[in-house]
Amino acid sequence: MSAAPRRCFTGGKRAKDARGTLKRLIGYIAKGNKARLVCVFILLIISTVASVSASLFLKSLIDDYIAPLIGQSAPSFAPLLQALTMMGCIYLAGMLASYLQTRLMIPVAQGTLKTIRDDMFAHMQTLPIKYFDTHTHGNVMSYYTNDIDTLRQLVSQAIPSFIQAGAIVLCVLAIMLYYSILMTLVLLLGVVAMIFVAKKVGGGSARFFLRQQKSVAKTEGYIQEMMNGQKVVKVFCH
Repeated sequence: MSAAPRRCFTGGKRAKDARGTLKRLIGYIAKGNKARLVCVFILLIISTVASVSASLFLKSLIDDYIAPLIGQSAPSFAPLLQALTMMGCIYLAGMLASYLQTRLMIPVAQGTLKTIRDDMFAHMQTLPIKYFDTHTHGNVMSYYTNDIDTLRQLVSQAIPSFIQAGAIVLCVLAIMLYYSILMTLVLLLGVVAMIFVAKKVGGGSARFFLRQQKSVAKTEGYIQEMMNGQKVVKVFCH
């Protein structure tokens, strides 16, 4: 609740604070959720493998099962039906794994945010009265609402998506190396250029995100103190 957590969550000493914040956040997530996180990781791998396998299976389906049937007077559709059944099972496994992963991340995210809020509230009890005199009520509540909601999106959506995207990249990279090493190298050069550009753009937009969070806190403070408190002021003035 003090100024230190705000700097930790929204900037401050940039790289050092970012690493420290990420480490603390991972500690909060892992606390009491290790078994769930292992299951989530396994489900993410299954979902990724199913997604990549289904994409590769489409080419095999056309070349090995559909194309040979063209021009036959009495084609046998049994192999095609078996292939479609297998393909449906792969899609079903991927969908089921994705659903279970999302369900498991719900208690992980909510439990993590509850622990963070409890620690923030416990720390708030130790702050001097001067802190509350120099910070608006809306600004204080912004820590519990806006900043924590940003963490909720990070825990429940961004981190699993990042892990899944990394697994997909590794699988696709292995397949590309299998088909053509030269084309893979060309593509990797393009990816490096994209990462460089994204880093430049992302680094420039990061400071605007920090300003946005601070502006939200100021706006929340104004609403709480001026708008919602107007009725209280009128009551005491009358």
